[in-house]
Amino acid sequence: MSRTHPIRRLRLGLPRRVFSQVLLMQVAIAAGVAVLATGLFLAPLSDQLDDQAMRRALAIAQTTAAQPQLAEELQRTPATADGPVQREAERIRKATKAEYVVVMDRRGVRWSHTEPAEIGRHVSTDPSEALAGREVMEIDEGTLGRSARGKVPLRDGDGNVVGAVSVGIAYDSVRARLIHAIPELLAYAGGALAVGALAAWLISRRVQRQTRDLAFSDIAGLLAEREAMLHGIREGVVALDRTGRIRLLNDEAQRLLGIGNQAVGRSPDEALGEGRTADVLAGRVTGTDLLTVRGPRVLVANRMPTGDGGAVATLRDRTELEELGRELDSTRGLIDALRAQDHEYANRMHTLLGLLELEMYDDAVEFAGEVVGAHRDTAEQITEKIKDPLLAALLVGKATVAAERGVALSISGRSRLPDRVIDARGLVTIVGNLVDNALDAVAGTPHARVEVELHAEGRTAVLTVRDTGPGVPPELRELIFTEGWSTKRPPAHRERGIGLAVVRRLAERHGGSATVGEAAGGGAEFIVVLPEALAPAEPDPEPSLTVPSGQPAAAEEESR
Repeated sequence: MSRTHPIRRLRLGLPRRVFSQVLLMQVAIAAGVAVLATGLFLAPLSDQLDDQAMRRALAIAQTTAAQPQLAEELQRTPATADGPVQREAERIRKATKAEYVVVMDRRGVRWSHTEPAEIGRHVSTDPSEALAGREVMEIDEGTLGRSARGKVPLRDGDGNVVGAVSVGIAYDSVRARLIHAIPELLAYAGGALAVGALAAWLISRRVQRQTRDLAFSDIAGLLAEREAMLHGIREGVVALDRTGRIRLLNDEAQRLLGIGNQAVGRSPDEALGEGRTADVLAGRVTGTDLLTVRGPRVLVANRMPTGDGGAVATLRDRTELEELGRELDSTRGLIDALRAQDHEYANRMHTLLGLLELEMYDDAVEFAGEVVGAHRDTAEQITEKIKDPLLAALLVGKATVAAERGVALSISGRSRLPDRVIDARGLVTIVGNLVDNALDAVAGTPHARVEVELHAEGRTAVLTVRDTGPGVPPELRELIFTEGWSTKRPPAHRERGIGLAVVRRLAERHGGSATVGEAAGGGAEFIVVLPEALAPAEPDPEPSLTVPSGQPAAAEEESR
């Protein structure tokens, strides 16, 4: 059984590749321009050659008529084939290579001609214009065929018209000159076309490299896919040109950065304002997975340069992940506090059990009272000064963790915070971050101590956290609030360098500030000011007197 191969049909039409189409169009344009230029050159060339021939004939006629003896010989000699007028006319014709030189009298009778038999006969064309004293240039048909002619009047010594001179140049010679010029012109046009075709091929090769030898349909498909991908993915994409200006923003980037399409054509500094986010997009901060905070969002940015000198930056939203990480940190802190309390209670129970086994009952009672009283005093001290339950619970837990790490955590005597905090969770985040950083800074140092001061000034909450650690050098006091900057090793579940940046952003969101300086006894002192962080205080109710039931009215009057 023989196999039949499919018949490949010849497909006519334009080629599909961009390279082929561009080359074909450019060659067609070059050929059209060459043909048009040749036609535009040839069209006036024929007229120019005709005009040159007629002017040449007129010049020969003028030169002939300017000879004074010719008019005298025309008047005193008969029209014969061997007369002086014929001899002079033939001499001029041969010298100028004209087709004919005809001298006629006022009646239009020839005195000279190329063919002697025509001498004495009337001219074949109208000589009235020349005999009337006017010069004539024309292309006309005569006894010798079509020719370019020049006619001038012939005057005697007194200026009277006694005849005319007509000079003709064969029209075939004019046409021959035109035909002779066409091959040379076509050669020039062909050379120009070849140069244009070579330039078109070079340009097309460049286009082929730049378009990766794709067809127009492929490019259109890629553009459609790109638009669908850019606006469909859940990552922000920002494209910048070689001058550093934004040329593309997808929907997710607009949402994450809080800007619109009006940012296109502007630099990151103009669109976002000065800050770390603009520095990352502009390439002034380099690295991978760079952290930045934009408004309430924590973003991870990566920037990749492109071949045309621009760049593409991708943005991922890590806000929820950071919140989960902080909740995990809080949970771990609570677990650490519970574990520390469990360890502490186990030691105390062992001590109490030992005292009971030794029948030291009075000492056991005294020890139990001291333990319960110390823990109660710490909790009561915190809750007495910090009325907000979330903040009080946070500080009690941090005190237990600090004790296990060998750090003395105390609440300043100036601390007074009423239970009127508007954003308690935000303040918990600020306090937790600063206390954790302080504990990390002083852990393992002798006489480690952390002091927290939290008080209200009207509706403004002022938080101060002091430690006895190494402190922060002056040149780093602004840099530590930058997203992604940290000297600590990052944990497994999230990145470092966000805590202090979040503290400053939360403070700025309340219209406040977060600064760091040097504590009085050495170490670092963080001060956070939060205006309008407390709700207005409710006015105290006016005191009123009540009369106990059963008291006589007279007693009431006496009480007044």
